[in-house]
Amino acid sequence: MAHGHTDTTLHTHGERTTEPREVAHPLDPLTAEEIARTRAVLEGAGLMGATVRVPQLLPLAPEAAWLDRWEGAPLERRVEIVLLDVATGEATRAVVLLGEPGSDDTGTVESVRTIDTDTEGQPQYLFEEYDRVERIVKDDPSWQAAMERRGLGDRRELAFCAPLAPGHFGREDESGTRVIRSLTFLRDHEGDSPWAHPVEGLVVHIDLTRERVIRVDDEGDVPVPEASGDYSLSAWGPARESLKPIEITQPEGPSFQVDGSKVTWENWSFRVGFNAREGLVLNALNFRDGQRERSVLRRASVPEMVVPYGDTAIGRYWISYFDAGEYLLGKNANALTLGCDCLGVIHYFDQFVADDHGHPVKIPHAVCMHEEDYGILWKHTDTDGNTEVRRSRRLVISYFSTIGNYDYGFFWYLYLDGTIQLEAKATGIVFAGAGHPGAENPHAPEVAPGVFAPVHQHLFCARLETAVDTPENSLYEVEVRGVPTGPSNPYGNAFTWEERLLPTESAARRTADSSVGRVWEVRSGSATNAVGRPTAYRLHPHTGPVLMAQPEATVFQRATFATEHLWATPLRSDERFPAGDFPNANPGGAGLPAWTAADRPLEDERLVLWHVFGPTHVPRTEDWPIMPVDYSGFSLKPHGFLDRNPALDLADGATSAAAGCCGGAQACTCH
Repeated sequence: MAHGHTDTTLHTHGERTTEPREVAHPLDPLTAEEIARTRAVLEGAGLMGATVRVPQLLPLAPEAAWLDRWEGAPLERRVEIVLLDVATGEATRAVVLLGEPGSDDTGTVESVRTIDTDTEGQPQYLFEEYDRVERIVKDDPSWQAAMERRGLGDRRELAFCAPLAPGHFGREDESGTRVIRSLTFLRDHEGDSPWAHPVEGLVVHIDLTRERVIRVDDEGDVPVPEASGDYSLSAWGPARESLKPIEITQPEGPSFQVDGSKVTWENWSFRVGFNAREGLVLNALNFRDGQRERSVLRRASVPEMVVPYGDTAIGRYWISYFDAGEYLLGKNANALTLGCDCLGVIHYFDQFVADDHGHPVKIPHAVCMHEEDYGILWKHTDTDGNTEVRRSRRLVISYFSTIGNYDYGFFWYLYLDGTIQLEAKATGIVFAGAGHPGAENPHAPEVAPGVFAPVHQHLFCARLETAVDTPENSLYEVEVRGVPTGPSNPYGNAFTWEERLLPTESAARRTADSSVGRVWEVRSGSATNAVGRPTAYRLHPHTGPVLMAQPEATVFQRATFATEHLWATPLRSDERFPAGDFPNANPGGAGLPAWTAADRPLEDERLVLWHVFGPTHVPRTEDWPIMPVDYSGFSLKPHGFLDRNPALDLADGATSAAAGCCGGAQACTCH
C-alpha cells in the first residue's frame, strides 16, 4: 500500500505493509525518489565527486510556526546531507530544497558549509569503513607481530577486527584526521560468534583518511577464552516442547486505520516518521476528547544514546559509544519478522535511508504496529456484589536496531486512558574482555570461564516536543512531602504535594528522586479542565543512575546530557541532538550544555523536554552467551488533561475475543 491511500480490505490476520511512495504531508518520511533526487541535485552542483560519500542524510522538519499555518501546500521538503571526501577527510554539510511533487523542478542546494572536524567532531561512520578497518588492521605488521607473539598467527584469517568509535583524548597523533580504534576477536569458523573470543590487551588505532595504523597497543599475555559463544538451537537444542502455542486473532480486523503515514486508533492519532539517525519518530500526537482533537506532543523520538564503559583496561577505558550520533540507529534498523519480532495482526511500515553513496536503500518492515491486550483497565465490585470490569488494550509502535554486539528495541505504547509510554529493550551480546579464570576484577564480572564483561551504562535520551492543548506550555516539578507533626498535622498522618515552576533552563536541569515521587508536569498555557485547573501531562521517570563517569573523564564532557535525568529548552529547529550534531571525536561541550548556557526562559514557551533513562549494567552469568532483554523507559500520563476517566464508554467485555474470554461464540460480559 502506498502513502496517501487506505486499503479497506478486512485485515484479520498476518501482516500488511505501507511503503512510502508518495508525499502527502511535510512530516512524511523520505521516499526513495526523494533520496535519489537529493543525490541528483548534489551531483548537479558538483558536490558528489568520485571520493565523496554520504555519512548521513536526514529530512529537515519544517519550522513549527510554518507547520501550524500549513494548509496542504506547498510541501517544502528539505534534506540535510553530511558529505565526506574519504580521500582528504574534508567534511561538508549541505541543505537541499526539493522541488514540489509533480513539478519539473528537481530541487536546489540552499546552503553548503565546511565542517570543522577538529572543533565540531567527525561525521558518522560509513558502512564501507568497517571493511576498510579489517583490511588495514590485518595488513599491519605490528598487529601481525602481536598475534604471532600470542601464538595466534594461524588464526589471523578468521579474526574479527571490530570498528569502534575512538572517543576524544586530544592526542597529537590523532588530531586533524579521522580516527577509529579496533579490538580483535577470534572466530573458530565462519559464522562463529566472535564476541566470545576476545584477544585481550591488543588495540589498533587507525587513521581512516590515510588508511594507516597510527599505533598498536600490545599488553599482557591473557589466554583467549575458547568456549563457544553459540546461542542457537543447533548448540542448545532440541527445542523444548512444553510451551504450547499462543495464537492471536482479530476476526473483525485491528482497531487502527492507516492512511499513508497517518494512524488513528481509538482516541489517538499521529504520523509515523523515520530517519537514518533517530529511527522511529512519532509526529503530531493528538487525543480526541469528544468532538475535539487535542494536541499532546508535536514530536517524540530518541535522538541519542551513549554507552560508557567503567573499565580501566587499555582496551576499554576509552569506550563510550554514541549509537545514534556515531553509528546511526535508523540506518541500522532491522527488517522485522512476523511471529518473532511482532506477534498478532501486524501493520508494517517500510522505510528508506541513504547508503554510503547517497542512493536509496529500503529497510523492509522497519516499523511494526499492532494491538496488545493489557489486562485490567478498571474494575469494581459494589456492595451488592455486582462487578464492572473493562480490559485494557494498547497500541504498540516499534522498531529494532543492531549496533555491533547490542540490539535495541524502541517500543512506543499508547493506552486507552491517555497514557503514553516508551520502553527501550536492550539485548544482544555483552561486550567482553578476557582474564584468567577465577580472577577478581572490580570493573568486570566474570560471566563465563575467562570471559569478563565490563560494567557499563545504556543511557538513552528522549526528545519530546510538548504541545499540551496549546503550542506554548510551562514546566513544573511536583513532589509529595510529609507534613511535620504540629498544628497543621495534629495526628501525624498528613502529607501533601508541592509544585514548583521551573522557569529557566538552569532550573530545569533535574535528577529523578523516587523517595519523594518526583514527576515533571507540562501545563497548557491557557486551557483549563472542569475544575478550573490548567490541563496537563506528567512525565513519570523510571528512576536509574545518570552518567557514572567523573567530571574529569572525557566522556563526561562529550555526554554531559547524560548527567541529568531532565533538561528543558525552548523549541529551536537547529537543536535536535543532545550531544551535538557530531559526537564522533567531538572534544565536548556540544548540544545541551552549549544551548542551555544562555539560561533561556521556559514559561509559556514552545517546549522541548529531554529525558535521560536507561540501565546501568553490572553483567551476570545469566547474560551469557546472549542477554535477556533489559527494560527501561518512562511514562507520560494525563493529569487534569481530561475531565474524567476517558475509558468509561468501553463496552463490557468488548476488548476480549469471545473464545478467549468465555469460550463461546458471543462477546462476553463481565457482571
